[in-house]
Amino acid sequence: MLLPHSVAKSEFIEVVRITDPARHLMSQDLDGDAVAIWDSEQAQQALSLIHDLPGGEMYRCFLPGWGIRAHSSTSAHPLFEIAFCFRCHGARIWGPDVPATLQSQTFDAGSSAASELLRRFRACIPS
Repeated sequence: MLLPHSVAKSEFIEVVRITDPARHLMSQDLDGDAVAIWDSEQAQQALSLIHDLPGGEMYRCFLPGWGIRAHSSTSAHPLFEIAFCFRCHGARIWGPDVPATLQSQTFDAGSSAASELLRRFRACIPS
C-alpha cells in the first residue's frame, strides 16, 4: 500500500476500533475508539506491514472495522489516518498531506501482511 510522505515523521500510532462503519462511506476523518497506542518499534512494524500490503480487488461494502492514526510528537493532529475494511479489501487515507491519488486504495486482505495486521488489531481488544 502506498503511504503518504509524512509516514517518515510517524513516531506513534493509535489503533482505532471503528464503532460506526457506515459513517466512513462519506466521512472526512477516522471515527472510533482508540484501543491501543503503538510506539517506537511496534509502530514501525505496523507501518511496515501496511506498506507491504499488496494490492487487491475492491468489493463494494466498505464497512471498516479498524483504523490507525499516525502521529508525530510535534503536532497535536494526526499526520494521516487510515480506515481498513478487511471484507471489501478497501482502505481510505485522510490527512493534510495525503494526495488524492492515495486516498482510496485496495489491498489483498488474504495476504500474510493483512492477516498479521488484523491479528495485531484484534489483540488490542481483551477477550
